Amino acid sequence: MPRVKPATTATSRMQDRPGRLKLMWRRQRRMLPAFVLGGGALVVLLLLAALVHMLGRGADFNERLGNAMAGLGFRVREVVIEGRQKTPEPLLRAALGVHPGDPIFSFSVAGARARLETINWVKSAVVERVLPGTILVLLTERSPVAIWQRDGKFALIDRDGNTVTDSDVATFAGQLPLVVGVGAPKAAAALVDALAAQPTLQSRVIAAVRIGERRWNLQMNNGTDVLLPEGAEAQALAKLAELQATHALLDRPLHAVDLRLPDRLVVRPLPDPNKPAQPAKKT
Repeated sequence: MPRVKPATTATSRMQDRPGRLKLMWRRQRRMLPAFVLGGGALVVLLLLAALVHMLGRGADFNERLGNAMAGLGFRVREVVIEGRQKTPEPLLRAALGVHPGDPIFSFSVAGARARLETINWVKSAVVERVLPGTILVLLTERSPVAIWQRDGKFALIDRDGNTVTDSDVATFAGQLPLVVGVGAPKAAAALVDALAAQPTLQSRVIAAVRIGERRWNLQMNNGTDVLLPEGAEAQALAKLAELQATHALLDRPLHAVDLRLPDRLVVRPLPDPNKPAQPAKKT
């Protein structure tokens, strides 16, 4: 005979039904993502409200933002300057205008860079914030190539003819060549390079005088003037170095050595002190 499946009783159905706590947990689990999303949004809104409150009123926005971020720990703790050799440090600190404890986001990087580049020694500057609390300054300084004399005043000049400083000149005396006259700074670099290529002549030069803003006269340590041609200083100095090596030209008592003509050398000896001066001719 076929078996008859026993009828499901009400008691067994009640046992299979989930409990109340389990049903509540299932409902809460389905709603959990919505709660998390809503809670996150609420936290963000509360943080924004706190930030707005911290910003306050009546001040520049950058200042308010800086003050707000300073409250979160973003303050200047250290100022690092790299590349400084000759620039006076007090001038740098004054130009930066920032001190430990200042809000780092209130510090103007562009403003500090502009102020730094007004210092004569500074050719260019890079200023950066390194969060959370460091200001980094990278300097490129001007390199003086000569001492410029004009109207009895002295200044250091760089390769571009810019005045680096009119102080500390004595520190470089004997190390850098002396150039004299109007227009000397802009033309000095080419002459300095030409002299550096002839060290035996360079050591004898006391000063280079700019003539008519066109060419140079060199004053040598034996009293001789060397007249250089316009725009051909390197060639003329090479010729003079050869004459010095072969004939010791600059060891002679000469008033001037004229190298302005490419095809000839004009030498003017010193007047003989034992020779009587010629009387002036009457006209």
